[in-house]
Amino acid sequence: MKLDLEQSLASMQTQLAAYCEQKNIEDAIVVGIHSGGVWVAERLMSAVPTSEPLATLDITFYRDDFTKAGLNPKVNQTLLPATEDRHVILVDDVLMSGRTIRAAMNEIFDFGRPASVTLAILYDLGQHELPIAADIVGERLTLNPEQRVKLVGPENLSVSIIDAN
Repeated sequence: MKLDLEQSLASMQTQLAAYCEQKNIEDAIVVGIHSGGVWVAERLMSAVPTSEPLATLDITFYRDDFTKAGLNPKVNQTLLPATEDRHVILVDDVLMSGRTIRAAMNEIFDFGRPASVTLAILYDLGQHELPIAADIVGERLTLNPEQRVKLVGPENLSVSIIDAN
């Protein structure tokens, strides 16, 4: 299976612009989840009516499997303004179980209670373990259990399907 990254990103930009217009969303906070979500969010910023810079989120300490990750996890910086009564557009590269999104929402709510959270996902794998659904989806994929999507970037952003074993 060959993935067309540029087509998926263009689809997300179109959907996001229409969504913001339909919901009358202005000056939203666009939040990319490290690392792939930040790379995707950078590409979507032009479709969002906002004067806010891109916000970034590292959910390492919010994960429900943090204790299994070992003592030296790689932690990136969270850069997030107060979210109280603001529209938040949460961006990630892949939606699989929904656990990353749950962790991201927990962290976002620590910064305030947003007016809304819109979820934008590049690839939805449809393997949800939690009741989380994306509002904006670049492409829905059906993969074999041993397959995963790997986004490589940020320079020369590319995507491939790899064997997880």
